[in-house]
Amino acid sequence: MKRREFLKISLGSAALAALSREARALTSIKEIRVGYQKNGVLVIARQQAVLEKHFSSQGIDVKWIEFSSGPPMLEAMNVGSVDYGAVGDSPPVFAQAAGAAIVYAAGQPITNGQGILVPPNSPIRSIADLKGKRVGFTKGSSAHNVIVQTLEKAGLSYSDIMPVYLTPPDAGPAFANGSIDAWSIWDPYFAIGETRQNGCILVNASEITKTNSFYIANRDFAKSHGAVLQQLIDVTSSAAKWAEAHRDEVAKSLSAITGIPLDIQTVAANRSSFAVGPITDDIVATQQGVADRFFKLGLIPKPVVVRDAVWKPVQT
Repeated sequence: MKRREFLKISLGSAALAALSREARALTSIKEIRVGYQKNGVLVIARQQAVLEKHFSSQGIDVKWIEFSSGPPMLEAMNVGSVDYGAVGDSPPVFAQAAGAAIVYAAGQPITNGQGILVPPNSPIRSIADLKGKRVGFTKGSSAHNVIVQTLEKAGLSYSDIMPVYLTPPDAGPAFANGSIDAWSIWDPYFAIGETRQNGCILVNASEITKTNSFYIANRDFAKSHGAVLQQLIDVTSSAAKWAEAHRDEVAKSLSAITGIPLDIQTVAANRSSFAVGPITDDIVATQQGVADRFFKLGLIPKPVVVRDAVWKPVQT
């Protein structure tokens, strides 16, 4: 048997994948793979090519990979297919509980742009009315956290509703045709539900709890290319500062990249928060609360310590 064949059999696919990641880490990086969704600062960064402009002088290309939600992005990041990306608060908790190779690189407080919608003329008028209803949301997403904390505030338990796990593209039609009674969702889908499907806001997430979104990196990438990761964060932060002051142009950028109509992206842009900063103690405490709540409900298999996954830049 040839030595290469023997190694392939004895090491197995998981070990080979680890070796592949190690080999990538030991070589000078030639490409950064960035995961993004249909909202947020990274969409603006892509439209303006700010990462490409920044890294071109270093001979580094940028590859953009779109995801419908955070969980599949972090699955891809765990296996080394994505280096850096933005997600809501719940996906990293589920990923960390599963032992995923990720780190929290930067944070972004969310002040608006997500909540729970009900159809027009729905009999649901209060959170208490969700009892026994079919509530759609993406499992392991920020919308999952919103519904959990909303129920808690009203004195209801997770078992009081009928969760319907749907991706945003699938949840939209289900909401429109009455297959679900309520929809926990984020922008721009939140704005689509309001403006195109005449949905009524049952509750804004900002009325329920503090929430954050995060810039997450593959753990091996962060360990081996910390200087590059810091540059990614710095450029992202600069794009966020520009976005705060140019919301009309942000809406145009979001619409151009995502194909979602300008009026919808305008609603989303006008109520978004863009500021990107370090992972503070307050953000860690808030995120730990999310993790503890999910473990208590049996939604994750083991408790996690959020701080263990916070990236610590190497001081030079």
